Formats: sequence, structure tokens, C-alpha cells
Amino acid sequence: MTTRTAERVRDRMSRRVKTLGRNDELRLADDLMGMERIRHLPVLDVDGELVGILSQRDLFRGALARNLGYGEHAQNKLMSQLVVKEVMTNDPITIAPDAPLAEAAKKMLEHKIGCLPVVEEGRLVGILTESDFLAAFVEGG
Repeated sequence: MTTRTAERVRDRMSRRVKTLGRNDELRLADDLMGMERIRHLPVLDVDGELVGILSQRDLFRGALARNLGYGEHAQNKLMSQLVVKEVMTNDPITIAPDAPLAEAAKKMLEHKIGCLPVVEEGRLVGILTESDFLAAFVEGG
């Protein structure tokens, strides 16, 4: 175990990351978030490069903005008609795997975000979330 001050993003990030494509339906995103119990999904282009991030908040905002006054059936139909690129956050804030964990925490606090996609040489290699910080806190006593 590394000392707390020497910990790097790679020490705490999740390496197995679920992702979406820009043209995936919001229904898929909603289903994936529910099944996997996750709140953030990186969005990749056809070349596998990170182009956005979809949070549970984006999903709700996108669906609600278009659904006010509709019943559940209409909402489900609309979720199948909307695609990720219509509600995702473009150009997400990222971090390198060798960055200090403290730097990641500072970025997340400054930008009021719940995750950081971890990118190395232009490729997504992991994701660091608020839950990863909570796990580190619990493990540290």
C-alpha cells in the first residue's frame, strides 16, 4: 500500500469502465446505469476517443426537459428516440493515471463534478469517481 500522499489516480481508479457511443439511445444509458448501479458513463466516438460524459443528472435533465406532462409510456418512448449526444457533457475534464490523487480530488471539487475519466495517450484507461474516494477513506480508517 502506498502512503496516502503518494497515492496516484491509477491506485484508486476503476479500470473496467462501461461506455456509450454518441448515437446510443438514452434508454440504453438508463438501463446500463440501473443494472450496473453507476452514475457516470464515458462517451466514445467511433475511433474509441473520449468525446463526452453522460451523468445520471444529464440523463434526467434531458428526459425531463422533453417529457414534462407525459405519462410513463410516452417517457419510455421518448427515451428510445433521444440519443446520448443530445444530453451528454462535451469535452469532459479528465486526468492522467499518474496524477496525484489529491490533484484529482481538487479538480473534482473545483469543477463540482462526480467523476474524472482517466486518459493516457488519448485513450480512456479508467474512471475515478466519488465512490473511489469514499472507499479510500473507509480503507484508511
